[in-house]
Amino acid sequence: QVQLVESGGGLVQAGGSLRLSCAASGRIFSINAMGWYRQAPGKQRELVAAISSGGTNYADSVEGRFTISRDNAENTVYLQMNSLKPEDTAVYYCKVEVVVTWPRSGDYWGQGTQVTVSS
Repeated sequence: QVQLVESGGGLVQAGGSLRLSCAASGRIFSINAMGWYRQAPGKQRELVAAISSGGTNYADSVEGRFTISRDNAENTVYLQMNSLKPEDTAVYYCKVEVVVTWPRSGDYWGQGTQVTVSS
């Protein structure tokens, strides 16, 4: 019904930047919230940043370094990551709250993209 395709991960040195993208396609009536999560080895998945009509919110650990944005026309969410640190290393997942049939919505996850920051 709904597919999410992520891109933009990779290997970068500490202090560098990466930009992640997540494009949603398929049976989409509208999109509510969009967000990025990450999961490091041995750790639980955590919220990195989210964006909705109410605004944006960020994890304390990325505030001031990461910026989330969205292109509603393209059903795409972005995560600009600057001043990357080794502790940002993780698999990053996008999550999108999609209204397929009004008013019911459901959460859909991307396949994950690896971000590795070397020291």
